[in-house]
Amino acid sequence: MTTLIFGHQNPDTDAVISAMTFAEYQRQLGNTDVEAVALGELNDETKFALDALKLDTPRVVNTVANETDTVMLVDHNEFQQSVADIKDVTIAAVVDHHRIANFTTAAPLFYRAEPIGSTNSVLFNMFKERGFEITPTLAGMMASGLISDTLLLKSPTTTDRDREIFAELKQIADIDLEAFGLNMLKAGTNLAAKTDKELIDGDAKSFEMAGKSVRIGQVNTVDLDEIYARQAELTQAMTDEAKADGYDLFLLVATDILNSNSVGFAVGSDQDKLEAAFNQKFDGNQRLNLPGVVSRKKQVVPQLTAAFEA
Repeated sequence: MTTLIFGHQNPDTDAVISAMTFAEYQRQLGNTDVEAVALGELNDETKFALDALKLDTPRVVNTVANETDTVMLVDHNEFQQSVADIKDVTIAAVVDHHRIANFTTAAPLFYRAEPIGSTNSVLFNMFKERGFEITPTLAGMMASGLISDTLLLKSPTTTDRDREIFAELKQIADIDLEAFGLNMLKAGTNLAAKTDKELIDGDAKSFEMAGKSVRIGQVNTVDLDEIYARQAELTQAMTDEAKADGYDLFLLVATDILNSNSVGFAVGSDQDKLEAAFNQKFDGNQRLNLPGVVSRKKQVVPQLTAAFEA
């Protein structure tokens, strides 16, 4: 029976590519009956990367227990971010770079997590430790996940190890990774073609904070005015989704990837927690300025969690 490998719901580039990379790692281990899949449609940034690298698109699945009894997770571990029937299958392995929360298993498993910029960075380390082959295409794949999660090494989540890995990947890949990375990031900022729901859900994750259900989405842009022009429609879509899915708080972070600043929009209860977390007040346009904030993992989730638990 094929083991399915996948990242989190609403997959970003690192989630999709790390599933593919980990599948190749398994094959080089001798485990050939594996398949990388995705828990949602691919975004434009990821599509650009796959097209540029001439790679096939993984198929999308909504459930897994109907076709396998064993899965491997990448780029996430929290059950609310995973496939709907995750509790009905055995988790054989996890490779991640996030916090560990709301995660339990009945049986022992392989678990590898490192506090570095991307899951593909963790996987690069694993390939090197085993002496496994990293082809030019695989180097491009790993680099795409690293570029996406670190905003081309500009995010505060970037570590010295990520920079070392990127330098090594540049020596292996047969493309200009700086030019590739910039074009890839820009491909993900084509907001005009997306619906309001696609924008709020495209990179959204759910978190439990002090017993509250908190939804945090993030949209990258090169022009925040594009977001401001749609603020009313976006916040209405957030309100509708929060009511339908039971979110206590829904925060959308709009990030200017050129200037490394963000603005937050929120609906639901506990908005005072947001102001406390970031020591900022919502302005007259109901916008929360987040200067220097680009990373949800490092600059949003920990601060908001602390505010809820205070």
